[in-house]
Amino acid sequence: MTPTTPTTVPPTPPERTEPNVALGAMLFGTTIDEPTSFEILDAYVDAGGVWIDTADCYAFWADPSGYGGQSEDLLGRWLAARPGVRDRVRIATKVGCECLTPNSWPEVSEGLAPEVVRDVAEQSLRRMGIEHIDLYWAHRDDRDVAQADNVAAFGSLVTEGKVGRLGHSNTALWRTERARGIAAGLGIAGPTALQLRYSYLQPRPMVRGRDHDHRFGWVTDEDLDYAASDPDVDIWGYRPLIAGTYERADRPVSEAFEHVGTTRRLEALAEVADAVGHSRSEVVLAWMTGGVPAITPVIGVSNLDQLATAMTGVALHLPTELRSRLEEAW
Repeated sequence: MTPTTPTTVPPTPPERTEPNVALGAMLFGTTIDEPTSFEILDAYVDAGGVWIDTADCYAFWADPSGYGGQSEDLLGRWLAARPGVRDRVRIATKVGCECLTPNSWPEVSEGLAPEVVRDVAEQSLRRMGIEHIDLYWAHRDDRDVAQADNVAAFGSLVTEGKVGRLGHSNTALWRTERARGIAAGLGIAGPTALQLRYSYLQPRPMVRGRDHDHRFGWVTDEDLDYAASDPDVDIWGYRPLIAGTYERADRPVSEAFEHVGTTRRLEALAEVADAVGHSRSEVVLAWMTGGVPAITPVIGVSNLDQLATAMTGVALHLPTELRSRLEEAW
């Protein structure tokens, strides 16, 4: 019997790990100029970053036209100038808040009618020069549209391969759950991601302010429980560092955060930051990404130093006792 040559089994490649973070591209192409935007994007990818988050309406308030699209356009130019980088990144964009006349949001904006959902997806694909959107967000709710029609429009884009995954931003949780039920009944994809504001400091319930201005725009205990109970659901938290509040005395939080819990949490945050030798912003990001459920912070940066802080924070592991100190400070 002729012996057979043993088959060589290649080693199993290590499981790919990536930072639990998304780079917010909101101001790329407007407030943040193209060379700086390219520099930040390049450094983000070099640091292992994968997710990039934008929207069709970014940033209408910062452009003389009063319309958005500048961020997606810039990302398209960056992708075109970096052959192969599309294979290393995932793109998330949104629909629902673009102005219909200059600077007309929120009074007159595109909404989520089925034809808008589809047309904006096609527009985003063209702007960025890509074949599919990895995560397509409903930027807001639109109760003037029959929810079944809206769900069908989003789901059809996944069925066709133009979109990979769906999410809801600034939307009541019951509406998201209802959308998932409708989608299940239709046999199509439904939303499995939530994007809401979140940070270590918490606003008083039902109080509106500069840092808490959407009725359904802040992560609640119910959202956290929902995601922790369902492994298919992710939460992305935008404005996690509250525009520099944790580091800059000239950027205090708004009135919605003026309560004893804020005082106690800032004291605990300072203690933990000193104990681990990191900035308060880095500790906040570590707290967000290391909890249950783990939150994906959407970081908006305007220079490489801010990016370095963010990437350090999401890679930081907090010992159990220090995490407990942060959790118990109410």
